Amino acid sequence: MKRIYFVLYVAMAVLLCSFQTPEITPTELLKSIDIIDSIKEIRNDNFFECTYEVWFRMPIDHNNPNSEYFPLRAYYSHKGFDRPMLAVLDGYTMYTSRANELAIILDANQLTIEHRFFSNSRPKDSIPWTYLTVEQAAADQHAIIQVFKQYYKGKWVSTGISKSGQTTIFHRCLYPADVDVSVPYVAPLNFSNEDPRVYDFLANVGSKECRKKIYKFQKTLFRKKSDLFPMFEELAQQYGWKFVMGLDRAYDLAVLEFNFAFWQWGADCDAIPKRTAPLKEIFNYWKSLDVFSFFDEQSIETTRPFFYQAMTEIGMYGYEVKPFHKFLDDKENITFDFTMPKGYEHAAFNVSTMEKVDKWVKESGNYMLYIYGQNDAWSSTAVDVGDKTNAVIMFNPGGSHASRIKSFPSEMQDSIYHVLSSWLDMEVPVKK
Repeated sequence: MKRIYFVLYVAMAVLLCSFQTPEITPTELLKSIDIIDSIKEIRNDNFFECTYEVWFRMPIDHNNPNSEYFPLRAYYSHKGFDRPMLAVLDGYTMYTSRANELAIILDANQLTIEHRFFSNSRPKDSIPWTYLTVEQAAADQHAIIQVFKQYYKGKWVSTGISKSGQTTIFHRCLYPADVDVSVPYVAPLNFSNEDPRVYDFLANVGSKECRKKIYKFQKTLFRKKSDLFPMFEELAQQYGWKFVMGLDRAYDLAVLEFNFAFWQWGADCDAIPKRTAPLKEIFNYWKSLDVFSFFDEQSIETTRPFFYQAMTEIGMYGYEVKPFHKFLDDKENITFDFTMPKGYEHAAFNVSTMEKVDKWVKESGNYMLYIYGQNDAWSSTAVDVGDKTNAVIMFNPGGSHASRIKSFPSEMQDSIYHVLSSWLDMEVPVKK
């Protein structure tokens, strides 16, 4: 009996020590990490005790021990060594260092990692495009998470929104032990650079009446092109937009993009102007979905790493031309080849990566909570979790790409909290 008590005592001691606050400050912690090149404490919201902008030294090729390095940015926000750590795995450049929705829900620390080759997280001279892969980016995230796991011994959760949600899935597939739970938001899993499931979705989403109004509106934009084009040209001059495909082609692409953007962002169907509405009203409604700047060369340049990945590995959608054959000379559907970096315009799509991810999602993707908007165009290629894992997928009724946990009906929020509570063995949401 005494031996049993002794074993229990040792086990409890080990457990307590594992969660004991390290005798180190966040600044000292950062200074102890040898792959960090620079540290800067920054202003942030009061949710965290402190936040730092940190630049890591990452190999361009993780498979080559002699690889050159590039700088990779992260935001590290400390709340307490006894709190969970939320790893926000960005898919683009980082937009904010403020607390993520899940960090607030879980009362957690936060580590936000910028995606390789976005913003200044890239080699100085040029982007080595062939190293912009799912595997290499996941290795970046793994390396950074591992150094922080030495100090934060509690639960780890990863998350991301849209392409960042994709990044969250990809990282978890390749490094399943890095975190305990993952919550990807509105993350598509595409199988080609023109995934046809998008067309099927757009042909059935919402009501028949709304889809008909959208189609009629697009035809109005084509039919009244000569009248609306001067407004488009004036707006382009006002904002300094440059279109490498030319203003005329950019106009047509913006008409085609309207359908996808409408459902992505949950626009108001009742507000769609009629064909007989004043030209200014028609143009302003079209403009309200921000479909023009999407094709601006500076906008494309900023997000070109996304387009490269979309066309070579993580997939994308295209535009059906058959419904508008009277207005377009195109005989085949339009894809985003025009966004590719010079020399890679016709790069082949490697479907094997997404097939590997899909297999993992269905067969091994445990402790994954997927958040989607029911009417979001990107939900057309939502993951299929199968029936072999404990993964949970939640669709926000009528929701768009802006769907978050807080935007779900209260009873569905309770279901989400219940899942997180059971997986993390803690009360969620945390009552403060």
